[in-house]
Amino acid sequence: MRHGRFEQEGRRTRGPRRGGGRWGGMREQRTTAEQRQQIKAWFTGRLPDGWYSGTPQVTVDDEEILVVGTLPDLALEANASSEDRNTAEAARITRFREDTRDERMRIADEAQGAFGRHVSWGATVGESKQLFTTASVPVMTRLRIDERQVLDTLIDAGVARSRSEALAWCVRLVGENEGSWIADLRSAFEQVERVRAQGPDSATGEGAATE
Repeated sequence: MRHGRFEQEGRRTRGPRRGGGRWGGMREQRTTAEQRQQIKAWFTGRLPDGWYSGTPQVTVDDEEILVVGTLPDLALEANASSEDRNTAEAARITRFREDTRDERMRIADEAQGAFGRHVSWGATVGESKQLFTTASVPVMTRLRIDERQVLDTLIDAGVARSRSEALAWCVRLVGENEGSWIADLRSAFEQVERVRAQGPDSATGEGAATE
């Protein structure tokens, strides 16, 4: 399946390479919690000091790495209106995007070579958040007639223009309304992965005794 193209800081890039980077064959399998932690650690060490206030949020899946950090607070007048605050925050994020563009592209190239994933960026300040470059990845699935009818109903009601758009709408709705449950589920799964990785096989190799 070919991944669609997307815009990354003024350049056209293709989908992630399978088997690329120093992690060779990991692209054929789901990303593990350990791999996600290693990627996050790499970005923690690679990002320049002073870009963000605190540690940025690094989200990793099989196709993409999304780096979103919080910018330093703005020094606004105490009586500044919400409109003025939103304008200032948007301008601050735009300035960060332009000032860091070249360095972010270099880091993205390094990460894509090492981990075989697109790198997307974003920033937050105050109540404002912007994502600069994010990948839109097609997902293939098979649905039964009652499931297809759900999507067709959304199309007939004008909520979506196509089944793919309707399916994306459903996913966003679940993410918004069940975000806490999904986060708990992901955290529990990652804990299982960590415990499994600490088992005797991982320490000695196939459970063999060590001297």
